[in-house]
Amino acid sequence: MFYIKFLNQNLVIKNVEVQMKKQLAAELLGTFTIVFAGTGAIAINAITSEPGHAGIAITFGFVIVAMIYSFAHISGAHFNPAVTIAFWIMGEFQRGKILPYIAAQICGAILASYSLFFLLFENIVTMDKVAYLGATLPSGSVLQSFGFELILTFILMIVISASAVHGKAIKSFSGIAIGFTVGLEAMFAGPITGASMNPARSIAPALVSGHFEHLWIYIIAPIIGAALATIVYIKLIKS
Repeated sequence: MFYIKFLNQNLVIKNVEVQMKKQLAAELLGTFTIVFAGTGAIAINAITSEPGHAGIAITFGFVIVAMIYSFAHISGAHFNPAVTIAFWIMGEFQRGKILPYIAAQICGAILASYSLFFLLFENIVTMDKVAYLGATLPSGSVLQSFGFELILTFILMIVISASAVHGKAIKSFSGIAIGFTVGLEAMFAGPITGASMNPARSIAPALVSGHFEHLWIYIIAPIIGAALATIVYIKLIKS
């Protein structure tokens, strides 16, 4: 009996490990694709003047919709350290998975930025010619960009919580709601702040292009915004 119990425990542990590997792979691939397409659109726009600001915003929105429907059933489709932390605060995510998820997201984003660097290398005279590979840099004051990033992420996390977590939500449409929210926010706020809402999306191009100016805004503000949204969701919306 002890031997059988031991085998069953080993089987459970192996299944958990396999599942975790699949989740981390999904987070890495999803974040890679989002950063590759979204910041790629920014860099290519700097070279060719296409697809334009609206095209960049639409690219971010569309790729997020695609990745959510591709990987939500595997990893939950976070693709964003701020979202991962918010889900933990909400009680919807295990604490032990936080660091592995964030590591996978940042690795995926960095791989995307390095891929763009090598693919666009012939166009790089100076990094500004490729928009610093899509790095998020404030066009105004630090306070202005911090406020925008906090509020934009707050709105995004409210939409994520209400459409993908709430018990009465029509979850089959959550990917569209989330992707459209990102596209909309990028459309109107992108020229001011870059509309990152995602620390991994900002860390990667900053690292590869070597431009870390004001990076802390795009790490701290989204985390605070997502955390505040989680509190509001729990206190006022969740039922």
